[in-house]
Amino acid sequence: MKVHDWNELSLEEVTPLFYRKVVHTAGMTIANLSLKKDAHVVLHDHPNEQVSMVHSGRLLFHLGGQHIEVGPGQSLEIPPHLPHSVDVLEDCEVTDLFTPRREDWLTGNDAYLRKSQAAPAQS
Repeated sequence: MKVHDWNELSLEEVTPLFYRKVVHTAGMTIANLSLKKDAHVVLHDHPNEQVSMVHSGRLLFHLGGQHIEVGPGQSLEIPPHLPHSVDVLEDCEVTDLFTPRREDWLTGNDAYLRKSQAAPAQS
């Protein structure tokens, strides 16, 4: 058994609008995210099942031809290999759970996240 103290974990700046603290266990990854309004996570997919739990703010997920808004107290389950992107509608605090753990995050092969900047302008 291991205790993880979120207060002692360093806050990683992924982009100026996207910050995270991460715990990797043998079988899962847990990420506490701070996302700023107008951030955009580019279209991507991964072999991990994902559950996004919104604590504050609102996110708009684009996946499988659907647009799903998720707010405080709500969770969204995303199956493995489903391409998805996210627009941050309000400053957000989110916990993401992934299983199996995010090997791409452990090895630093998550460059797609670093491309996630401000949401594209609406015309």
